[in-house]
Amino acid sequence: MVNARSFTKRIALAGFSVAATTVAVSAQNELPKVEFEQFTLNNGLRVILSVDSSAPVVATFVHYHVGSKNERSDRTGFAHFFEHLMFEGTANIPRHTIDKLVQSAGGMLNAFTTFDETGYQIQVPKNELKLALWIESERMLHAQVNEVGVETQRAVVKEERKSRLDNQPYGSFLENLAKYIGKGTPYEWTPIGSAQYIDQATIEEFRQFYKDFYLPNNAVLAIVGDIDLKETRNLVEAYFGDIPEGKKVTQPTFKFDKLQLDPEFKDGEHDIVEPQTPLPALIYAWRTVAQGSPDAYPLQVLTTVLAQGESSRLYKTLVDEKQMALQAASFPITLENGGMFAMFSIGRSPDQDINGLATEFDQIVKRVQSEGITEQEFLRARNQIETQYAGGFNSVLEKAQALAQAETFFGDPNHVNTEIDHLMKVTREDVQRVAKTYLTPANRIVLKYLVPNH
Repeated sequence: MVNARSFTKRIALAGFSVAATTVAVSAQNELPKVEFEQFTLNNGLRVILSVDSSAPVVATFVHYHVGSKNERSDRTGFAHFFEHLMFEGTANIPRHTIDKLVQSAGGMLNAFTTFDETGYQIQVPKNELKLALWIESERMLHAQVNEVGVETQRAVVKEERKSRLDNQPYGSFLENLAKYIGKGTPYEWTPIGSAQYIDQATIEEFRQFYKDFYLPNNAVLAIVGDIDLKETRNLVEAYFGDIPEGKKVTQPTFKFDKLQLDPEFKDGEHDIVEPQTPLPALIYAWRTVAQGSPDAYPLQVLTTVLAQGESSRLYKTLVDEKQMALQAASFPITLENGGMFAMFSIGRSPDQDINGLATEFDQIVKRVQSEGITEQEFLRARNQIETQYAGGFNSVLEKAQALAQAETFFGDPNHVNTEIDHLMKVTREDVQRVAKTYLTPANRIVLKYLVPNH
């Protein structure tokens, strides 16, 4: 799930333009600031460099602006499929050796896919930067989309879906949330996709998806670590400068305002009975706003008040005082075109009255709407958010990912430094207002996970 952490002077260099940005640390603000430089190659690849000499390592993060929302509704799972396929090999890297090359160099690598993005991470010792850049440039230009790799990854992706979703308690909750909250939009399906559609897809369809989206002009490359800026710029130009620019990628645009409830379900309630459900669970979810929207910040403060820590309202009421639940949580999901706010609770026993949990959910929401949050809750939430923010840049990988996401979704890497300012400007009145605006029955779906034979 998505976390976007969440130019002054242009000078011409050989073959590409540079936009240099330096962010100073305020003497009055001890929160971390990320300094960076930024430039764009002639093929459209946006590059961000940041020096971090705390350890002799370097991280590369290649961020492609393609996720499940870029898929056809009858071909879901393509972006996630390519997350796996890009590890198969390239024209110049033999199959199943990318991970071995990185690991034998003392590094590590990973990747992820969300509704809006696909990211590839590599961290290596500083003297192995060329290896990381070579691998990513190879994947961008020469990824192998052949029968052997495709058939191998079909099996891998289907097995992942079985183990992480189909056979896990509550594993389907995100898929069900997307089905109802995202109804009528490209957020109606999740990144893991349908095994059925992966089986139906032809190799020509996979090849076309690669040609359409895995392009320098649809990507951001962030490099963070113990680097020399001039030398690193030259390496980026050498490895990526000759990759041809592709066709312009047009992102889907759609409104995410009015929830479309299925009329056959009263009040948007859906009973879910699955054999792997050990305890009843209740989920409330509401449609909200996209990342970067003004109301996204008070919604984040609200979820902190409701569910972060043992003193939060959900935990204190349901788990501690009334002992109705084993777990209680709240979370916002803010995506590029819209968002969701959810509350989740797991009952204490198979016989737990799920309607009793719903009554408590209703009362907690109504109390915030009518009374707001206390000053103590507000200050605690601010402190928790500041602490989380300060700890969000503990590694070069985290910094690289945050910078690339900020450039992709906000058009400005400096968003990593200013997002906390938006959060700190939130008032108690803002929190009460968004609760009244979004957490309404007409804008809500209710998922009830029921224990079979109870």
